[in-house]
Amino acid sequence: MDPELQTFKERYTAAWNGREINTMPELLAEDIVWVDPALPVPALGVAAVQEFMRASFETFPDLYFTEPDPPHFIASGDLVAWGWRMEGTMTGDSDPPGFAATGRKMRVDGVDLWTMRDGKIYRYHAFYDLMDLARQLGIMPPTGSRAERAMVALQRLQSRLIRR
Repeated sequence: MDPELQTFKERYTAAWNGREINTMPELLAEDIVWVDPALPVPALGVAAVQEFMRASFETFPDLYFTEPDPPHFIASGDLVAWGWRMEGTMTGDSDPPGFAATGRKMRVDGVDLWTMRDGKIYRYHAFYDLMDLARQLGIMPPTGSRAERAMVALQRLQSRLIRR
């Protein structure tokens, strides 16, 4: 692995784990396009990514990233794939969309795809199971539960009303 890219990944992880929002301009291109399952639309520009980070830390004050075992970090030209593990406790509200804090812990594995330009990320795309995350936090009901069956019934009713 390219030692410069390895150092970059370590700086990037340290910025997230250290809540170093002001480090992001050193790591991201000004015109970054940041796609994350937790965002309703992509974050455009460094300031929007910094706001996403702030909101993440308000929702999960103990948010922390590590690497799975074995680690996954590969590069091909300007494309980079990095596997990570995210952990934290939802002690703050999630806004948007407005979910109340549940006090529950989450542990999610995911992969980032980065497109690099001039030593910075200018296209970012995160992949992780948002439904599993929502179930861990108590936002979605457990699989097979009475609450899930009720949610399905409401969705089916809504679908019938929309088709009329």
